[in-house]
Amino acid sequence: MARLSNYDKFPWVQVRPSAADCQLGWPAILEQLRKTAAPRNARVVVECYPGVFLEELERVLREGLQPARVVVTCTLLKRPQQIEQMLAPYLGDDPVFGRMNGIVLEDFFDPALLASARQSVTQQKQGTTLIVGTGAALVCPDPDVLVYADLARWEIQRRQRSAEIGNLGADNLDQSPSLKYKRAYFVDWRAADRLKKLLFPKIDYLLDTNDRRLPKMIPGNALRKGLQTAAHRPFRVVPFFDPGPWGGHWMEEVCDLPKDQPNHAWCFDCVPEENSLLLGFGDVRVEIPSIDLVFQQPRELLGDAVHGRFGTEFPIRFDFLDTMGGGNLSFQLHPLTEYIQEAFGMNYTQDESYYILDAGQDGTVYLGLKEGIDASAMLHDLGRAQQGGPPFPAEQYVNLFPARKHDHFLIPAGTVHCSAKDSMVLEISATPYIFTFKLWDWGRLGLNGLPRPIHLAHGAANIQWDRTTGWVRRNLINHFEPMASGPGWREERTGLHEREFIETRRHWFRDVVAHDTQGGVNVLNLVEGREALVESPSHAFEPFAVHYAETFIVPAAVGPYTIRPAAESEGNECATVKAYVRTQG
Repeated sequence: MARLSNYDKFPWVQVRPSAADCQLGWPAILEQLRKTAAPRNARVVVECYPGVFLEELERVLREGLQPARVVVTCTLLKRPQQIEQMLAPYLGDDPVFGRMNGIVLEDFFDPALLASARQSVTQQKQGTTLIVGTGAALVCPDPDVLVYADLARWEIQRRQRSAEIGNLGADNLDQSPSLKYKRAYFVDWRAADRLKKLLFPKIDYLLDTNDRRLPKMIPGNALRKGLQTAAHRPFRVVPFFDPGPWGGHWMEEVCDLPKDQPNHAWCFDCVPEENSLLLGFGDVRVEIPSIDLVFQQPRELLGDAVHGRFGTEFPIRFDFLDTMGGGNLSFQLHPLTEYIQEAFGMNYTQDESYYILDAGQDGTVYLGLKEGIDASAMLHDLGRAQQGGPPFPAEQYVNLFPARKHDHFLIPAGTVHCSAKDSMVLEISATPYIFTFKLWDWGRLGLNGLPRPIHLAHGAANIQWDRTTGWVRRNLINHFEPMASGPGWREERTGLHEREFIETRRHWFRDVVAHDTQGGVNVLNLVEGREALVESPSHAFEPFAVHYAETFIVPAAVGPYTIRPAAESEGNECATVKAYVRTQG
């Protein structure tokens, strides 16, 4: 940890050298919209992602555009009670889990009110007509001007936590943030994304509403150019850091974080469904959800085979779990594939692994069960502990292995596990990250002062009782296999387990090492070395610098690329860990 941080917390993709096409702040945005709309008596549709401050946006647009008619979509929705009833089969009463579904935005609307609004917009002939809100494009499918007001998932969650927003069509501003997140994850975001995918190829303007003090707007063609650019060169998404009840302090130093939180437990360093993507226009940075890139450039980003298998989902996740100076993660496991399909409607599960970026002298990982344990006794002790009885005696039932820097622990679904204190984990996993069955949380409270939800019934249905000490040692710990070598480099296979669809490779290098996406997306992290350069043998993109602990994505469309130590790392051995989806057959 005694290093000067060079970790970039705000990486961006250069799209254009000039900010001439960008409008910053409401005066400039409104002037541009007036120029576009006024000469045509235009119908202006401002489609809003759930979480945009609608009242504020409506007020600004009314004052700035002076429309002859305004339709605000929230007035066309079904009553909150009707929406709750509609969603009940998918949300249930579990505090964390729901079920995937086919709900679309139109399902939230009162059919009669929506039909009436559509007719009134069609009949309006004079002056500007403004339709604004989530589902605005459903009211007017063929607008003269189409604006998409977008914002990042983590900004939505910040607004949920601060009770600034509720869910779509719900009267739940004061509901717990976790329940608002659950509704958004299983319903609101899915429904909004289905419409977003259809609209993005034809929007006239993208409105970045993340910073209410300085909204930004770019033309739709500039957005599409930015997404195309990102899909043909290495890039990073914007990391997000969050505290947790077990969090540590390693990231505070290595990633140069402000010490304004009790700890930093998480970093989503590459979770495109949650992270943002910054597009650079001159010195202006426009922030969009990075999932937008997956939606609009899936074949270029993922490759045909991965896209064909996963659709517009990014199947690989890299994140950090920091327990250095903190505590144990919850004792947990993830559902088997057939269980997550049947119980939650998900197509694939969260197989994962722990790559140890760093560890203290006492760093350890709980993984798998001890030989000869009594399953019923373990479940009894877990249940008794959850009911306020004696703490669960984890070390009586679970293996505790030492964790050292560059160890790699494989964790196929159904394997009990957790990182213990004094470990810095790079978690490499499949993406359905919400489906964690906590079995025991060490008798502590969450940061909100309440116990975190435990799912013993789900867990008991998925524990693989035959994954005991000998099996774990043979199959899950440091399965390093030499694969290739050359002047100044060597490659190792580090996993994952045969039940998992992700392959991981580690490259140690003091010189240039060649890589090739081979038609599939690559995700890498610089796990050793201060800085490295990613370059194109054909000069298809500018050299891309990555720093220690930074995760970066190499789209499938890139093809061949090389990585070599940068000047600051010359003479020292560097290492990357690369993950990609295994090919079939």
